[in-house]
Amino acid sequence: MKSQTTHVSSRGTAPGPEGPTADQIRRAPKVLLHDHLDGGLRPGTIIELARDAGYDALPEAEPDKLGIWFHEAADSGSLERYLETFAHTCAVMQTREALKRVAIECAEDLAEDGVVYAEVRYAPEQHLEAGLTLEEVVEAVNEGFREGERRARANGHRIRVGALLTAMRHAARALEIAELANTYRDSGVVGFDIAGAEAGFPPTRHLDAFEYLKRENNHFTIHAGEAFGLPSIWQALQWCGADRLGHGVRIIDDIEVADDGTVKLGRLAAYVRDKRIPLELCPTSNLQTGAAASYEEHPIGLLRRLHFRATVNTDNRLMSNTSMSREFELLTGTFGYTLDDMQWFTVNAMKSAFIPFDERLAMINDVIKPGYAELKSEWLFRQTEAAASGGRSEDEG
Repeated sequence: MKSQTTHVSSRGTAPGPEGPTADQIRRAPKVLLHDHLDGGLRPGTIIELARDAGYDALPEAEPDKLGIWFHEAADSGSLERYLETFAHTCAVMQTREALKRVAIECAEDLAEDGVVYAEVRYAPEQHLEAGLTLEEVVEAVNEGFREGERRARANGHRIRVGALLTAMRHAARALEIAELANTYRDSGVVGFDIAGAEAGFPPTRHLDAFEYLKRENNHFTIHAGEAFGLPSIWQALQWCGADRLGHGVRIIDDIEVADDGTVKLGRLAAYVRDKRIPLELCPTSNLQTGAAASYEEHPIGLLRRLHFRATVNTDNRLMSNTSMSREFELLTGTFGYTLDDMQWFTVNAMKSAFIPFDERLAMINDVIKPGYAELKSEWLFRQTEAAASGGRSEDEG
Protein backbone atom coordinates (compact mmCIF):
# COMPACT_ATOMS: atom_id res chain seq x y z
CA MET A 1 0.00 0.00 0.00
CA LYS A 2 1.38 3.41 -0.95
CA SER A 3 1.21 6.35 1.40
CA GLN A 4 -1.82 8.57 0.81
CA THR A 5 -1.78 12.29 0.10
CA THR A 6 -4.81 14.53 0.51
CA HIS A 7 -5.62 18.14 1.32
CA VAL A 8 -7.63 19.54 4.19
CA SER A 9 -8.45 23.03 5.34
CA SER A 10 -6.43 24.38 8.23
CA ARG A 11 -9.75 25.03 9.97
CA GLY A 12 -12.06 22.54 11.58
CA THR A 13 -15.59 21.74 10.54
CA ALA A 14 -17.33 25.02 9.81
CA PRO A 15 -19.53 26.16 12.68
CA GLY A 16 -23.26 26.32 12.09
CA PRO A 17 -25.45 29.31 12.91
CA GLU A 18 -24.40 28.90 16.53
CA GLY A 19 -22.64 26.31 18.60
CA PRO A 20 -24.54 24.00 20.94
CA THR A 21 -25.23 25.33 24.41
CA ALA A 22 -24.00 23.53 27.51
CA ASP A 23 -27.55 22.38 28.18
CA GLN A 24 -27.92 20.99 24.66
CA ILE A 25 -24.61 19.15 24.98
CA ARG A 26 -25.77 17.60 28.23
CA ARG A 27 -29.12 16.55 26.75
CA ALA A 28 -27.62 15.23 23.51
CA PRO A 29 -27.51 11.40 23.31
CA LYS A 30 -23.91 10.33 23.75
CA VAL A 31 -22.06 7.02 23.37
CA LEU A 32 -19.05 6.14 25.51
CA LEU A 33 -16.64 3.35 24.59
CA HIS A 34 -13.65 4.02 26.84
CA ASP A 35 -14.39 4.53 30.53
CA HIS A 36 -12.76 2.79 33.51
CA LEU A 37 -14.99 1.74 36.39
CA ASP A 38 -12.22 2.29 38.94
CA GLY A 39 -11.51 5.70 37.44
CA GLY A 40 -15.01 7.12 37.85
CA LEU A 41 -15.95 6.81 41.52
CA ARG A 42 -17.65 9.65 43.36
CA PRO A 43 -15.21 11.10 45.93
CA GLY A 44 -17.83 10.80 48.68
CA THR A 45 -18.30 7.12 47.84
CA ILE A 46 -14.56 6.51 48.11
CA ILE A 47 -14.52 8.01 51.59
CA GLU A 48 -17.51 5.96 52.75
CA LEU A 49 -16.18 2.71 51.28
CA ALA A 50 -12.76 3.37 52.79
CA ARG A 51 -14.34 3.81 56.21
CA ASP A 52 -16.31 0.58 55.81
CA ALA A 53 -13.21 -1.31 54.71
CA GLY A 54 -10.89 0.16 57.35
CA TYR A 55 -8.70 1.69 54.65
CA ASP A 56 -6.85 4.65 56.16
CA ALA A 57 -4.45 5.65 53.38
CA LEU A 58 -6.63 8.20 51.59
CA PRO A 59 -4.78 11.51 51.12
CA GLU A 60 -7.88 13.61 51.99
CA ALA A 61 -10.92 13.04 54.22
CA GLU A 62 -13.37 15.49 52.60
CA PRO A 63 -15.05 14.73 49.25
CA ASP A 64 -14.24 18.05 47.58
CA LYS A 65 -10.59 17.98 48.64
CA LEU A 66 -10.26 14.31 47.67
CA GLY A 67 -11.64 15.02 44.21
CA ILE A 68 -9.13 17.83 43.75
CA TRP A 69 -6.31 15.57 44.94
CA PHE A 70 -7.13 12.88 42.37
CA HIS A 71 -7.24 15.42 39.57
CA GLU A 72 -3.98 17.11 40.55
CA ALA A 73 -2.15 13.84 41.17
CA ALA A 74 -3.20 12.55 37.76
CA ASP A 75 -2.29 15.82 36.04
CA SER A 76 1.40 15.01 35.89
CA GLY A 77 2.17 14.47 32.22
CA SER A 78 3.17 10.87 32.95
CA LEU A 79 1.08 7.77 32.27
CA GLU A 80 2.87 5.87 35.03
CA ARG A 81 2.13 8.58 37.64
CA TYR A 82 -1.43 8.82 36.37
CA LEU A 83 -1.91 5.09 36.95
CA GLU A 84 -0.69 5.32 40.56
CA THR A 85 -3.90 7.07 41.62
CA PHE A 86 -5.84 3.85 41.05
CA ALA A 87 -4.30 2.26 44.15
CA HIS A 88 -6.84 4.16 46.26
CA THR A 89 -9.93 3.40 44.19
CA CYS A 90 -9.10 -0.28 43.80
CA ALA A 91 -8.44 -0.54 47.54
CA VAL A 92 -12.08 0.29 48.32
CA MET A 93 -13.52 -1.97 45.61
CA GLN A 94 -12.82 -5.36 47.16
CA THR A 95 -16.24 -6.56 48.30
CA ARG A 96 -19.39 -7.52 46.44
CA GLU A 97 -21.32 -4.66 48.03
CA ALA A 98 -18.67 -2.08 47.13
CA LEU A 99 -18.41 -3.26 43.52
CA LYS A 100 -22.17 -3.27 43.10
CA ARG A 101 -22.49 0.25 44.54
CA VAL A 102 -19.77 1.65 42.31
CA ALA A 103 -21.37 0.06 39.23
CA ILE A 104 -24.82 1.40 40.15
CA GLU A 105 -23.50 4.92 40.60
CA CYS A 106 -21.49 4.69 37.37
CA ALA A 107 -24.63 3.89 35.35
CA GLU A 108 -26.60 6.62 37.14
CA ASP A 109 -23.92 9.28 36.60
CA LEU A 110 -23.49 8.46 32.91
CA ALA A 111 -27.24 8.45 32.31
CA GLU A 112 -27.61 11.80 34.07
CA ASP A 113 -24.98 13.13 31.66
CA GLY A 114 -26.96 12.03 28.60
CA VAL A 115 -25.02 8.86 27.81
CA VAL A 116 -27.39 6.33 26.20
CA TYR A 117 -24.87 3.55 25.63
CA ALA A 118 -21.61 2.89 27.48
CA GLU A 119 -18.95 0.21 27.56
CA VAL A 120 -17.28 0.41 30.96
CA ARG A 121 -14.09 -1.55 31.59
CA TYR A 122 -12.45 -2.91 34.70
CA ALA A 123 -9.86 -5.54 35.65
CA PRO A 124 -11.41 -8.35 37.71
CA GLU A 125 -7.96 -9.45 38.88
CA GLN A 126 -7.61 -6.19 40.83
CA HIS A 127 -10.59 -6.90 43.09
CA LEU A 128 -9.65 -10.20 44.74
CA GLU A 129 -7.90 -9.02 47.91
CA ALA A 130 -10.90 -9.68 50.20
CA GLY A 131 -11.46 -13.20 48.93
CA LEU A 132 -13.81 -12.72 45.97
CA THR A 133 -13.42 -15.00 42.98
CA LEU A 134 -13.15 -13.65 39.45
CA GLU A 135 -16.68 -14.86 38.77
CA GLU A 136 -18.05 -13.15 41.86
CA VAL A 137 -16.44 -9.87 40.80
CA VAL A 138 -18.03 -10.02 37.36
CA GLU A 139 -21.44 -10.95 38.72
CA ALA A 140 -21.38 -8.14 41.30
CA VAL A 141 -20.52 -5.53 38.69
CA ASN A 142 -23.10 -6.87 36.23
CA GLU A 143 -25.76 -6.75 38.94
CA GLY A 144 -24.77 -3.18 39.72
CA PHE A 145 -25.02 -2.09 36.10
CA ARG A 146 -28.50 -3.61 35.76
CA GLU A 147 -29.68 -1.91 38.94
CA GLY A 148 -28.13 1.37 37.79
CA GLU A 149 -29.99 1.12 34.50
CA ARG A 150 -33.26 0.57 36.39
CA ARG A 151 -32.64 3.56 38.67
CA ALA A 152 -31.79 5.72 35.67
CA ARG A 153 -35.08 4.80 34.00
CA ALA A 154 -36.93 5.68 37.18
CA ASN A 155 -35.30 9.13 36.99
CA GLY A 156 -36.32 9.65 33.38
CA HIS A 157 -33.08 8.57 31.68
CA ARG A 158 -32.31 5.62 29.44
CA ILE A 159 -28.93 3.93 29.32
CA ARG A 160 -27.49 0.57 28.39
CA VAL A 161 -24.17 -0.44 29.92
CA GLY A 162 -21.95 -3.24 28.71
CA ALA A 163 -18.84 -4.41 30.55
CA LEU A 164 -15.36 -4.88 29.11
CA LEU A 165 -13.13 -7.20 31.13
CA THR A 166 -9.58 -5.91 31.27
CA ALA A 167 -6.37 -7.85 31.83
CA MET A 168 -3.35 -6.00 33.19
CA ARG A 169 -0.59 -6.06 30.61
CA HIS A 170 2.20 -6.39 33.21
CA ALA A 171 0.57 -9.50 34.73
CA ALA A 172 0.09 -13.01 33.37
CA ARG A 173 -3.66 -13.60 33.59
CA ALA A 174 -4.76 -12.36 30.16
CA LEU A 175 -5.90 -15.75 28.86
CA GLU A 176 -7.79 -16.42 32.08
CA ILE A 177 -9.58 -13.05 31.85
CA ALA A 178 -10.29 -13.61 28.15
CA GLU A 179 -11.93 -16.93 29.00
CA LEU A 180 -13.94 -15.15 31.70
CA ALA A 181 -15.11 -12.55 29.17
CA ASN A 182 -16.21 -15.35 26.87
CA THR A 183 -18.09 -17.12 29.67
CA TYR A 184 -20.12 -14.01 30.48
CA ARG A 185 -20.52 -12.72 26.92
CA ASP A 186 -24.28 -13.28 27.01
CA SER A 187 -24.63 -11.93 30.55
CA GLY A 188 -23.57 -8.30 30.30
CA VAL A 189 -19.92 -8.60 29.24
CA VAL A 190 -19.43 -7.36 25.68
CA GLY A 191 -15.67 -7.72 25.19
CA PHE A 192 -12.08 -7.79 26.42
CA ASP A 193 -9.24 -5.30 26.84
CA ILE A 194 -5.68 -5.06 28.11
CA ALA A 195 -4.50 -1.99 30.01
CA GLY A 196 -1.64 -0.66 32.10
CA ALA A 197 1.73 0.88 31.31
CA GLU A 198 2.57 0.38 27.62
CA ALA A 199 6.35 0.79 27.74
CA GLY A 200 8.00 -2.58 28.27
CA PHE A 201 4.72 -4.49 28.13
CA PRO A 202 3.76 -4.89 24.46
CA PRO A 203 0.40 -6.45 23.60
CA THR A 204 2.20 -9.34 21.92
CA ARG A 205 2.96 -10.72 25.40
CA HIS A 206 -0.69 -11.81 25.45
CA LEU A 207 -1.08 -13.36 22.02
CA ASP A 208 -2.60 -16.51 23.48
CA ALA A 209 -5.52 -14.49 24.84
CA PHE A 210 -6.14 -12.70 21.55
CA GLU A 211 -5.89 -15.90 19.53
CA TYR A 212 -8.41 -17.51 21.87
CA LEU A 213 -10.86 -14.63 21.49
CA LYS A 214 -10.57 -14.68 17.70
CA ARG A 215 -11.30 -18.41 17.66
CA GLU A 216 -14.37 -17.72 19.80
CA ASN A 217 -15.52 -14.87 17.50
CA ASN A 218 -15.40 -12.49 20.44
CA HIS A 219 -14.58 -8.78 20.50
CA PHE A 220 -11.58 -7.01 21.99
CA THR A 221 -9.93 -3.63 22.15
CA ILE A 222 -6.33 -2.92 23.17
CA HIS A 223 -4.85 0.09 24.92
CA ALA A 224 -2.31 1.21 22.32
CA GLY A 225 -0.83 4.39 20.94
CA GLU A 226 -1.26 6.40 24.12
CA ALA A 227 2.24 6.61 25.52
CA PHE A 228 4.35 4.23 23.44
CA GLY A 229 3.54 5.33 19.91
CA LEU A 230 3.22 3.67 16.53
CA PRO A 231 4.85 0.31 17.37
CA SER A 232 2.14 -0.45 19.93
CA ILE A 233 -0.57 0.42 17.41
CA TRP A 234 1.01 -1.77 14.74
CA GLN A 235 1.34 -4.70 17.12
CA ALA A 236 -2.22 -4.31 18.42
CA LEU A 237 -3.60 -4.45 14.89
CA GLN A 238 -1.29 -6.63 12.85
CA TRP A 239 -0.13 -9.12 15.47
CA CYS A 240 -3.08 -9.20 17.86
CA GLY A 241 -6.02 -8.32 15.59
CA ALA A 242 -7.70 -5.68 17.77
CA ASP A 243 -11.17 -4.53 16.76
CA ARG A 244 -10.57 -1.06 18.23
CA LEU A 245 -7.66 0.99 19.55
CA GLY A 246 -7.86 2.21 23.13
CA HIS A 247 -6.67 5.79 22.62
CA GLY A 248 -4.66 5.34 19.40
CA VAL A 249 -3.89 9.05 19.54
CA ARG A 250 -0.26 8.55 18.46
CA ILE A 251 -1.43 7.54 14.99
CA ILE A 252 -0.80 11.24 14.39
CA ASP A 253 2.92 10.36 14.28
CA ASP A 254 2.26 8.68 10.92
CA ILE A 255 0.60 11.77 9.41
CA GLU A 256 2.49 14.70 7.90
CA VAL A 257 0.87 18.10 7.31
CA ALA A 258 2.60 20.50 4.92
CA ASP A 259 2.41 24.28 5.16
CA ASP A 260 -0.06 24.39 2.26
CA GLY A 261 -2.45 22.02 4.04
CA THR A 262 -1.47 18.94 2.09
CA VAL A 263 -1.63 15.88 4.30
CA LYS A 264 0.36 12.71 3.74
CA LEU A 265 -0.69 9.53 5.51
CA GLY A 266 1.89 6.86 6.18
CA ARG A 267 1.01 3.25 5.53
CA LEU A 268 -0.16 2.52 9.07
CA ALA A 269 -2.32 5.64 9.29
CA ALA A 270 -3.80 4.93 5.86
CA TYR A 271 -4.56 1.36 6.93
CA VAL A 272 -6.30 2.55 10.10
CA ARG A 273 -8.43 5.02 8.15
CA ASP A 274 -9.18 2.68 5.23
CA LYS A 275 -10.20 -0.19 7.51
CA ARG A 276 -12.35 2.16 9.63
CA ILE A 277 -10.59 1.05 12.80
CA PRO A 278 -12.18 2.94 15.71
CA LEU A 279 -10.00 5.26 17.78
CA GLU A 280 -11.14 5.60 21.41
CA LEU A 281 -9.84 9.15 21.86
CA CYS A 282 -9.84 10.68 25.35
CA PRO A 283 -8.80 14.34 24.99
CA THR A 284 -8.51 15.48 28.62
CA SER A 285 -6.81 12.26 29.72
CA ASN A 286 -4.36 12.57 26.82
CA LEU A 287 -3.33 16.00 28.05
CA GLN A 288 -2.77 14.66 31.55
CA THR A 289 -0.57 11.77 30.43
CA GLY A 290 1.43 13.87 27.96
CA ALA A 291 0.01 12.27 24.80
CA ALA A 292 -1.09 15.75 23.65
CA ALA A 293 0.13 19.22 24.61
CA SER A 294 -3.18 21.13 24.53
CA TYR A 295 -6.76 20.85 23.32
CA GLU A 296 -5.89 23.04 20.33
CA GLU A 297 -3.05 20.69 19.40
CA HIS A 298 -4.92 17.48 20.16
CA PRO A 299 -4.90 15.19 17.09
CA ILE A 300 -8.67 14.76 17.25
CA GLY A 301 -9.09 17.97 15.22
CA LEU A 302 -7.06 16.65 12.28
CA LEU A 303 -8.39 13.11 12.62
CA ARG A 304 -11.95 14.46 12.44
CA ARG A 305 -11.16 16.45 9.28
CA LEU A 306 -9.53 13.39 7.70
CA HIS A 307 -12.58 11.26 8.55
CA PHE A 308 -10.86 8.68 10.70
CA ARG A 309 -13.30 6.61 12.80
CA ALA A 310 -12.72 8.94 15.75
CA THR A 311 -14.78 8.72 18.94
CA VAL A 312 -14.86 10.91 22.06
CA ASN A 313 -14.41 9.34 25.51
CA THR A 314 -13.74 10.13 29.16
CA ASP A 315 -11.18 7.46 30.17
CA ASN A 316 -11.29 8.22 33.91
CA ARG A 317 -13.92 10.71 34.99
CA LEU A 318 -12.57 11.08 38.53
CA MET A 319 -8.91 11.54 37.64
CA SER A 320 -9.68 13.86 34.75
CA ASN A 321 -12.50 15.71 36.53
CA THR A 322 -14.55 15.23 33.40
CA SER A 323 -17.69 13.85 31.80
CA MET A 324 -18.82 13.26 28.23
CA SER A 325 -20.56 16.63 28.31
CA ARG A 326 -17.40 18.37 29.48
CA GLU A 327 -15.32 16.68 26.78
CA PHE A 328 -17.75 17.89 24.11
CA GLU A 329 -17.92 21.38 25.62
CA LEU A 330 -14.14 21.64 25.40
CA LEU A 331 -14.10 20.33 21.83
CA THR A 332 -16.90 22.61 20.63
CA GLY A 333 -15.13 25.56 22.20
CA THR A 334 -11.79 24.61 20.69
CA PHE A 335 -12.74 23.48 17.19
CA GLY A 336 -16.10 25.19 16.65
CA TYR A 337 -17.92 21.87 16.51
CA THR A 338 -21.66 21.90 15.99
CA LEU A 339 -24.40 19.42 16.87
CA ASP A 340 -23.71 17.81 13.50
CA ASP A 341 -20.13 17.13 14.60
CA MET A 342 -21.34 15.75 17.91
CA GLN A 343 -23.72 13.46 16.08
CA TRP A 344 -20.88 12.31 13.79
CA PHE A 345 -18.69 11.35 16.75
CA THR A 346 -21.65 9.66 18.48
CA VAL A 347 -22.68 7.62 15.44
CA ASN A 348 -19.04 6.62 14.97
CA ALA A 349 -18.99 5.30 18.52
CA MET A 350 -22.28 3.44 18.17
CA LYS A 351 -21.13 1.83 14.92
CA SER A 352 -18.03 0.65 16.78
CA ALA A 353 -19.77 -0.80 19.86
CA PHE A 354 -19.43 -4.48 20.71
CA ILE A 355 -23.14 -5.30 20.66
CA PRO A 356 -24.96 -6.95 17.71
CA PHE A 357 -25.41 -4.99 14.48
CA ASP A 358 -29.20 -4.79 14.64
CA GLU A 359 -29.03 -3.36 18.15
CA ARG A 360 -26.44 -0.77 17.11
CA LEU A 361 -28.58 0.20 14.13
CA ALA A 362 -31.66 0.58 16.30
CA MET A 363 -29.75 2.84 18.71
CA ILE A 364 -28.58 5.01 15.81
CA ASN A 365 -31.92 5.26 14.04
CA ASP A 366 -34.31 5.28 17.00
CA VAL A 367 -32.34 7.09 19.72
CA ILE A 368 -29.32 9.02 18.46
CA LYS A 369 -30.54 10.57 15.20
CA PRO A 370 -33.97 11.57 16.57
CA GLY A 371 -32.31 13.04 19.66
CA TYR A 372 -30.01 15.26 17.61
CA ALA A 373 -32.80 16.19 15.19
CA GLU A 374 -34.85 17.48 18.11
CA LEU A 375 -31.93 19.49 19.47
CA LYS A 376 -31.17 20.99 16.05
CA SER A 377 -34.81 21.96 15.58
CA GLU A 378 -34.60 24.08 18.73
CA TRP A 379 -32.31 26.53 16.94
CA LEU A 380 -34.79 26.92 14.11
CA PHE A 381 -37.65 27.68 16.47
CA ARG A 382 -35.52 30.12 18.47
CA GLN A 383 -34.69 31.96 15.25
CA THR A 384 -38.36 32.01 14.24
CA GLU A 385 -39.38 33.33 17.65
CA ALA A 386 -36.68 36.00 17.54
CA ALA A 387 -37.78 37.12 14.08
CA ALA A 388 -41.42 37.25 15.15
CA SER A 389 -40.52 39.22 18.25
CA GLY A 390 -38.49 41.66 16.20
CA GLY A 391 -41.34 42.12 13.78
CA ARG A 392 -43.82 42.88 16.56
CA SER A 393 -41.44 45.40 18.04
CA GLU A 394 -41.21 47.28 14.74
CA ASP A 395 -44.98 47.22 14.23
CA GLU A 396 -45.58 48.51 17.73
CA GLY A 397 -42.97 51.23 17.30
